[in-house]
Amino acid sequence: MDVTALRQLFPVTENCVFLNNAAESPLNLRVRQRLDEYLLLASNAPHQKPSVRTAVRTELAGLVGSMPDEIALVTSTGVGVGIVAAGYPWRPGDNIVLPADEHWNNTFPWLALQERGVEVRLVPVDREQRVSPEAIAAQVDQRTRILATAAVRFNTGFRADLKALSAIAHAQGALLMVDGIQGLGVFPIHVQEDGIDILASAGFKWLLGLPGTGFLYVNAKAQEKIKPVLPGMFAAEDDTRELHYFPDARRYETGTIAYAFFHAWIAGLKLLQEVGIPQIHARVLALTDRIIAGLRAKRISIASPVEKASERSAIISFTLETREANQELYRKLTANGVIVAPRDGRLRVSPNFFNTEAEIDRFLDLL
Repeated sequence: MDVTALRQLFPVTENCVFLNNAAESPLNLRVRQRLDEYLLLASNAPHQKPSVRTAVRTELAGLVGSMPDEIALVTSTGVGVGIVAAGYPWRPGDNIVLPADEHWNNTFPWLALQERGVEVRLVPVDREQRVSPEAIAAQVDQRTRILATAAVRFNTGFRADLKALSAIAHAQGALLMVDGIQGLGVFPIHVQEDGIDILASAGFKWLLGLPGTGFLYVNAKAQEKIKPVLPGMFAAEDDTRELHYFPDARRYETGTIAYAFFHAWIAGLKLLQEVGIPQIHARVLALTDRIIAGLRAKRISIASPVEKASERSAIISFTLETREANQELYRKLTANGVIVAPRDGRLRVSPNFFNTEAEIDRFLDLL
């Protein structure tokens, strides 16, 4: 991996030490170029704007190991989760199981189901900020319809064992739904190998897209159960007298999306494939190794589970023990051009493949 060459694609590297990739990916020049191309056509020859939907589905399918017709284009993770929550044929007494304190987008749509008589079972996080498969299995039974989890927890970076969770869900006839936004683009996620039935993600974080881009993967088994809830012109055949849904995941699509952003996103997805997800994973683990060692050397408490490589992601959460001290450090880092994020009263640092060891050392020196 030629980090020096890759950094030239990210202008943010000239202005600051950007270690907040878990919040939003900085716009890279390849995505910017495709965005400009689309806007130029929209300004001068709107009738020549390229088709977007099929091209994006194809790139995403290659990334997650699915077929293009198993992917619907949506505008955010929350929209994807919401479609599934609203479209499942729930009955009173059914339950959904998910870890406690997940991101709002993987919590609010499920909590809203309580109004329909659905029990929401929240599995507690342990003292090490882990959610064990055993604790989840204890909550899953024959009335569990969906087991929902983040591939990576947004606040601590804990990485779920998706294969283990898939086995737990499928043993009881439930579906496994994954919020993939903090994992896709960082380490390999393969929907078939990992046993994922449904996968939702926005594109503006590690997938190098822009806000307003996203997708929903739904396999054939899940498509038999989840009904479309917001059908628009791209969900069905062109017949205004009768509704004939497409026989694939397109049935979950609605109307017009931000075509300029989706067209630009293709460049980000191609860049990920060019660099290689396994190579990106190795790179971010090396950078977070450096962060972990530096925090330990300074006797700073690490909140993220970091002992097992299989549970690690590109996110490290740490604390100076008090909210006030963390806030003061956050202000100091920001003032010195090092961008991290406050989360749950702690600080979250999240490097990507374009960051350097020197930038990590700069961050550690300021501690």
